[in-house]
Amino acid sequence: MEKATKLPQKRFFRQRAHVNIFNDMPLEYPLNPDLMDWSGLYPSYFRKHDSLENDLNLVHDHSSSDIKSKITNTLDSNESGISKKKILLDQDNGKEAVNNVQMDISHDIDYTRVEFADIGCGYGGLLVALAPLFPNTLMLGMEIRTKLVDYLQKRIEALRLIQDKINENKQNSLESFNTEEEKLTEKSTDDILDADFQKIQETGETKKLVAGRYKNIGVMRMNAMKYLPNFFRKGQLSKVFFLFPDPHFKKRKHKARIISETLLAEYAYITKVGGILYTVTDVEDLHIWMKSHLDRHPLFDYIPNEEIENDPVVHCVYNSTEEGRKVTRNKGQKFLACYRRIEDSA
Repeated sequence: MEKATKLPQKRFFRQRAHVNIFNDMPLEYPLNPDLMDWSGLYPSYFRKHDSLENDLNLVHDHSSSDIKSKITNTLDSNESGISKKKILLDQDNGKEAVNNVQMDISHDIDYTRVEFADIGCGYGGLLVALAPLFPNTLMLGMEIRTKLVDYLQKRIEALRLIQDKINENKQNSLESFNTEEEKLTEKSTDDILDADFQKIQETGETKKLVAGRYKNIGVMRMNAMKYLPNFFRKGQLSKVFFLFPDPHFKKRKHKARIISETLLAEYAYITKVGGILYTVTDVEDLHIWMKSHLDRHPLFDYIPNEEIENDPVVHCVYNSTEEGRKVTRNKGQKFLACYRRIEDSA
C-alpha cells in the first residue's frame, strides 16, 4: 500500500525568534534579477536551462579572501533573455560587479514573474492561504531563520504531493465510470482518498483539490534587508507583506526594524505603481513607528481601513499566520496599516 504523504510538524522546527540580521551569513543570491534561476522554487512555471551554471550564476556572501579575482561565465539562452554576460568579482572589497552586459530580451515572450513577496514569512501561513485565492500569481516567502525555511519547504512539497494524489485519485475515479448516471459526486470522491488527506483542514490546507495546487508558492532563506534588489526588478511586485515583524523594543535595536527610511526606498523601487504594502502587528509602538515612516515617504499613500477592508487578502493578513492566530487566542489587538505605491511627483 502506498504510504500517505504527511505534513511536517512545527514542533520539530522551532527556533528562537531573534536573528542578528547584520551578521555575515552563507547566503546565495543572484548578481541581478535577470540571473535568478527560479526553476527550483517553481518547477511548474520555469524550466532549468542546461547552459545556466548556478555555481557561477549565484554568488556567496563571504569575505573577499574567498572570492576569485575574476570569473567569466557565458550564458546562451533565448528564454531567459540573456545572450552573454560577463561576471567580474572585485577582489579588493569583496563586492560583485557586472561588466560587459549584453541583453537580448524577446518582446513576444511574457515572462512569468513573482508578484507577491512575504518578507519574514515564518511558517508560511499567509502563502498557503493566498495560494488558492491567486492560483496564477507567483508568491515568494523570504525568511532568515533556517529551521523555519526547512519547515516551509517541506510543507510546500507535501502540499503539492497531496494535491497531485488527490487529482490523480479524482481522475482515476472519474475514468472508472462510463455512464452519465454513474458520474462520481464530490462526496464519493472524498471517500476514496487516503484518510490522512482528509485531516488537512487548517489555514488554507484542504482535502479537496484547490486551484493552483500550491505550485505557485516558494520560500528561500534570505536577508531581505540586504538583497531584495538582487531578486526583483523595478516595479515588479504588486503586493509586499510585513506581518508581525520583530519589534526590536530596545532603542539601540531600532535600526534593525524591517521598516525604516532607507529600506522604504528599496520597497518603493521593487513595488509597482498601484501595488500595496501591508503591515500588521500586535505591538502598538511598532505600528506607530512603521506608520510614521510610511506617512513621511513620498512614494507611499495611506489606504484608509474602510477602503482596504474590501481587499480579499486582508482577512488572511489578519488571521493566516501563526503569530496572528496566537494574538487572536490571547484576545490581543492587531494594528493594520496598508499603503499604495504612487507615482513620483518629481
